[in-house]
Amino acid sequence: MSEFVFFVTVALLLGTIMIIFAMKYFAAARQSQSRIANEDAYRDLAQKAITAGSQNATALSAMQAELSQFNTRLAAVEHILKAVE
Repeated sequence: MSEFVFFVTVALLLGTIMIIFAMKYFAAARQSQSRIANEDAYRDLAQKAITAGSQNATALSAMQAELSQFNTRLAAVEHILKAVE
């Protein structure tokens, strides 16, 4: 009877150690997967920010071109008004 209790105790001890190592391995694997997912999300966000920045630059240059045309037309109107006076 004491041999059976000894083997059960040793088996439970070894089983507990194996379970602890398995839990540690799975936790590390999940952490790695989570980190990779976060890095991918950050890359996507950075790419969207770059795209938005280039679109803003394009829109800004278009607005500057329109403002330049407006200034040219306004100068022409001022010239005509001065000529009429």
